[in-house]
Amino acid sequence: MEGLLDHDLREVLTRVPGIDRCVSEFIRVTDQVLPARVFLRICPELGRGGRTRSGVPVRPQLLGSDPACLADNAAVLATLQPPGIDLNFGCPAKVVNRHGGGAMLLDDPEGLTRIVAAVRRAVPPEIPVSAKMRLGTDDDRRAVECAQALADGGAAEIVVHARTRAQGYRPPAHWARIADLRAAVAVPLVANGEIWSVEDAQAARAASGCHALMIGRGLVADPSLALRLAQGSDALLDEATLGDMLHHYWAQISQRVEPRHRAGRVKQWLNFLRRRYPRAEQAYQALRAHNDSRHFGLALAQWFPLTGGHEAAVAPR
Repeated sequence: MEGLLDHDLREVLTRVPGIDRCVSEFIRVTDQVLPARVFLRICPELGRGGRTRSGVPVRPQLLGSDPACLADNAAVLATLQPPGIDLNFGCPAKVVNRHGGGAMLLDDPEGLTRIVAAVRRAVPPEIPVSAKMRLGTDDDRRAVECAQALADGGAAEIVVHARTRAQGYRPPAHWARIADLRAAVAVPLVANGEIWSVEDAQAARAASGCHALMIGRGLVADPSLALRLAQGSDALLDEATLGDMLHHYWAQISQRVEPRHRAGRVKQWLNFLRRRYPRAEQAYQALRAHNDSRHFGLALAQWFPLTGGHEAAVAPR
């Protein structure tokens, strides 16, 4: 979700009820202590008590491999009073993995314990430290060992993406494998991966035994998914509400994203939305070659008419 699901899209998606908590995109930690302004830039919700404007808490996520450096950065982050700090041991991206970060750390369970324990010691006890992992790198033989390592380090909660690094995002997600991890650790586990619908969510819960789910791409494709899970409803958002969300998002990114990247951001979201919304498919096909940010808002309004409060999005700076 890097490059799409940032604080602008979090702000829009959390306007729909049903989301209990968000995690920020990862904040890369290498060999230096980042200033507070970096954490605030990536997770500006920290300036509002760690919550979106709709009141949904956001845990900033750190990614790195050096326990001491991660701990030092977590200590700075803790001064901003986040509702929690998350650690990334699940990213499958080659650019991250070749530097020993993300899912590659699952080859070293003892290292996982050292990282989590160092961060846990560095932050006040009232700030929970959670972690996200995959089932392994090339296979899942050490999945239970990795979950135990994270729990031993002091992780208060573990999100498990039910695929290995090598499997990437290819279906299926192996939710049943998470049940083996649940049997081996006492801390809460959260199931993640390939949850696109209410039916997927129900199947993931049944197979994993987890009480909670983390939804990424599925929520971007269907902004009503969390609400429908909470209410047991099959009704998608109506097109007018979806249009309001798209125009609100366009207004948000028009304030801070470089003009040459603005249209691309909306088209990225439309690319996901077209899985569930025929109107989004039509808009995506019509706008995919449209890159002029000066007129993109008007072009978008041809497919999702503007309602009150979004006129400023038509002619961004």
